Amino acid sequence: MRTFPVLAALFIGIPLIEIYLFIQVGGAIGALATVALVVVTALVGVALLRAQGLQTMAKFQQRVAQGEMPADTMLEGAALLFGGALLLTPGFLTDAIGFLCLLPVTRRPLVRWLISNVTLQNNVHMYSSYSRKDHDPDVIEGDFRRRNGDRDDL
Repeated sequence: MRTFPVLAALFIGIPLIEIYLFIQVGGAIGALATVALVVVTALVGVALLRAQGLQTMAKFQQRVAQGEMPADTMLEGAALLFGGALLLTPGFLTDAIGFLCLLPVTRRPLVRWLISNVTLQNNVHMYSSYSRKDHDPDVIEGDFRRRNGDRDDL
């Protein structure tokens, strides 16, 4: 999948949807009430983010203390960050998606779905001057150069 067309569609499409929703909601309840609604959703979102963030951090610390790998808890934390950022962005669509990321009822199934359906690709390539079959794990290869002022007794 090509990333640029998707990102371009999101950066153009989401603001257009938000503008449309502002016009529709503003026409129904008035401009001042629309602005107040956006501010209230941001404030409620920040309060919810704080509460959920503290719970997720406590859960993370508890699982690490038990010696478990808290991958799902780390993804929940990432979903909280993403949802919090969306809630601070003015708009009704972003607020709706943000609340879905903040509420445990919808966040946890989203994280479970991500864990089971998303595959991360490792694009790290290691290059070395020796072949794997000739490698002695007790030998560390490297270059050494003495500079002026280095002591001989080290």
